[in-house]
Amino acid sequence: MIDTHAHIYASEFDHDRDAVVQRAIEQGITQILLPNIDLESIEPMLATEAAYPNHCRSMMGLHPCYVDDTVDDTLNTIYQWFDKHPFIAVGEIGIDLYWDSTFKNQQEQAFITQLRWAKEKNLPVVIHTRDSMQETLALLRSEQDGRLRGVFHCFGGSLDEAKAINELGFHVGIGGVSTFKNGGMDTVIPHLDMNFVILETDCPYLAPVPHRGKRNEPAYTRLVLERIVSLTNYSEIEMDEITTRNALNLFDRLKSETTK
Repeated sequence: MIDTHAHIYASEFDHDRDAVVQRAIEQGITQILLPNIDLESIEPMLATEAAYPNHCRSMMGLHPCYVDDTVDDTLNTIYQWFDKHPFIAVGEIGIDLYWDSTFKNQQEQAFITQLRWAKEKNLPVVIHTRDSMQETLALLRSEQDGRLRGVFHCFGGSLDEAKAINELGFHVGIGGVSTFKNGGMDTVIPHLDMNFVILETDCPYLAPVPHRGKRNEPAYTRLVLERIVSLTNYSEIEMDEITTRNALNLFDRLKSETTK
């Protein structure tokens, strides 16, 4: 299994990161993908990757919640990192209007800018969207020229939204929300196109049942897998193979290194 979205560089893991990675390995998680969020997260993210080079790989991008009126300077700094390190994706990027829409225009422009980076660098994108699905899809449609690929991470939307995402050639990342009693995913997951499904935790956030409300970690990717299996006709082995193959095909730099 591959945890395609995990913030294990966060301070919540500073006291037991080695144990967290070991538990993930014991549960069959072979790769943990690390999304960047802002300028301050770059150093701890790269340090975590360096500490676990066989299991962790980093992305580079600006999370929409960290967009403000200094966004141009921030993006310039982030862009320079692509010449310094072999990142596997542009992410996490997107639009988040849940808490505040003050910088909506700046978020949209940052999203477009980073989508264009992905086309320039031939990298997948990892998209964060909250209270902004239609805005995000509209911008993605305007930029999709056949060169964009990626994932809407932490997907918790409707089947129609999943289909719209898939029609653009994008995957959906399924995580702990799938296990929530009132999350609504029990009626969506059975009808998803499994060729576009990948696994994630988004740890330390959104821990799956029975750990809901506690710190999430990559080992719980297995609980997400088990939840999908419980709602479909696939076995755990089959779903493991499908989601791992999807992740490797999407994050193709990871695939080429895994097969060396």
